[in-house]
Amino acid sequence: MNAREMTEEQILELGVVDAMAALERGDLQAEAYVRLLLQRAKDLRHLNSWITLDEEGALAAARAVDAARANGEKLGPLAGLPLYVKDNIVTRGIATSAGTNALRGFVPKRNAPVLERFLQAGAIVLAKANMHELAFGSTSSNAACGFVRNPYDTDRIPGGSSGGTAAGVAARIAPGGLGSDTGASVRNPASFCGIVGLRPSIGNGGADRRYDGAGVVPISRTRDTVGPMARSVADVAMLDSVATGSPPVEAVSLAGLRLGVPHAYFWENLDAEVEAVMKTAVGRLREAGVVFVDADLEGIREINEAISMPVALYEFYRRDLKDFLEEEQVGLTMDEVIARVESPDVKGVFGLAATMPKEAYDQAIRVHRPRLAQLYADYFASHRVEGVLFPTVPILPAPIDAEFTGAVSINGIEQPGGPAAQFMVLIRNVDPGSNAGLPGLAQPAGMSSGGLPVGLEIDGPLGSDRRLLAIGLAIEKVLGLPEAPRL
Repeated sequence: MNAREMTEEQILELGVVDAMAALERGDLQAEAYVRLLLQRAKDLRHLNSWITLDEEGALAAARAVDAARANGEKLGPLAGLPLYVKDNIVTRGIATSAGTNALRGFVPKRNAPVLERFLQAGAIVLAKANMHELAFGSTSSNAACGFVRNPYDTDRIPGGSSGGTAAGVAARIAPGGLGSDTGASVRNPASFCGIVGLRPSIGNGGADRRYDGAGVVPISRTRDTVGPMARSVADVAMLDSVATGSPPVEAVSLAGLRLGVPHAYFWENLDAEVEAVMKTAVGRLREAGVVFVDADLEGIREINEAISMPVALYEFYRRDLKDFLEEEQVGLTMDEVIARVESPDVKGVFGLAATMPKEAYDQAIRVHRPRLAQLYADYFASHRVEGVLFPTVPILPAPIDAEFTGAVSINGIEQPGGPAAQFMVLIRNVDPGSNAGLPGLAQPAGMSSGGLPVGLEIDGPLGSDRRLLAIGLAIEKVLGLPEAPRL
């Protein structure tokens, strides 16, 4: 099909794999593609999915790709592909604000190493995506840069903190993008926006890290990782292949595939609609040959709680943000950045961070995190399963909480926790695997009766990222993908 024969709607529906095929065949010109997506971004400005559109830079890069392709030059595997890039990932010559006012004037002198791999492959930064302020939250309700809205229902949250990337990809503003994930921030918004997100292996932030972690405004460098986001597992797998220099993956056979289902903790207290969609998905996968092993991760709640906040808050406040500001020569102190935060929920976090005792952090690093990692390793080995499957988020996308009350209800029952209640519900299922450093793949499970996306996640053993993507490809063939939001 030639570009002249493709409608704008058909072009907008192109994912990463299909867009690259069209560009490589010459059916689509990079400049025309970028122009269409830039206009789409402007037309859907009410979603607040982006902070900065790099119109001039994106068009110049697209023209260069078209000229090189016309000259028969050898091009990278993503030549001409526009991407949404979360605004805490540094971009040379493009402001990187991390969604907070103090950093709005920060224009980095380099690209984050993981982003550089995409750019060397020919990808184009279309926009810097909106996000939860400083990535400290799971709603992307940002008092400094505006609330990001869910494309499936603009009165609801898209999840966070990578909500801008998720909303932009779901809304067909870009075929794919990059988020970052400390404890939920790629997978939570992927679930809420009906797309796919990968949190790659990170281990304890050292040698097991799959993606380079430099050049990202940090929360916790032993937990933070960049992750690809797109509308299909195949698209995410292609992005991961470029990020890591690894060959493409192929779908596994689901016949005899063993997956753990830890009902305690992960499947408890679910919204009735989420539970119904997930049970249907599990039933369809069982019919396709998946063997589900009912087995719990004993004691996971208590172990995880001893790691989650102590590590994230201590590393952010005592070390990592300060180090980033110095490394990138931002010209601001940590206190100056924090003083200009506007979102009430994020301000509240800093009070906790300032009082987090070193003893709690040391125990988390030396005792509890190794214990959690061992718990998962023993689970995979003893039950002979390749992953654990669960609902990515226990609830449907919640209405936007403009007053930052933090309140949340499940099946009409208000949840405990005060201002942090909603945050704790949103990260509940995805946080333990994050603290263990495991890879996690979130993908669509189905739609609620009211047309809202529901996501499932599989967390796999450390280093099993490619196998996880291969499993995700097979699951996607069974469960399918949601229709585009009506905008």
